[in-house]
Amino acid sequence: MAEPPGRAARPEAGSSVASRLLAWMLPASAASERASHPGDEQHSAKPSNRAVGTRAERRALWHYRLRGYRILATNAWAGGYELDLVVRRGRTVVFCEVKSKGGPGLGDPLEMVTAEKQRRIARAAETWLAAHPQLRGCETRFDVVAEREGKLERVANAF
Repeated sequence: MAEPPGRAARPEAGSSVASRLLAWMLPASAASERASHPGDEQHSAKPSNRAVGTRAERRALWHYRLRGYRILATNAWAGGYELDLVVRRGRTVVFCEVKSKGGPGLGDPLEMVTAEKQRRIARAAETWLAAHPQLRGCETRFDVVAEREGKLERVANAF
């Protein structure tokens, strides 16, 4: 079967799906130019800090959810500071700070929860609770969840 005019011939079966699709959609000159850049097929961009943090927060959320906690808020701003997770089980409301690093050479995530960070989280929690008077009689707890080498570590009553 003849190829449509201006289209590249179909690439071989061993090439990646993306490069095959790109070669089929682009004119022959553009497809060959694209394929001439070494390493394009195996280009793997390092995830951004935000992406790493978002993934860790999502994993921490599921960690709590699977243990019977109800999610009250995620990334909630109160008192000028952010609360990563606010969860509840029974009469206990937990304010959870989630920390992760892009790799082991970047330090320990738990070291990032300094005394100043603890003060800010406590202030935000106080403001958040004031805005939710129905939780007035509940106990409060501050947890820190750290993601290290793909594993979550939860420190209950961290401060």
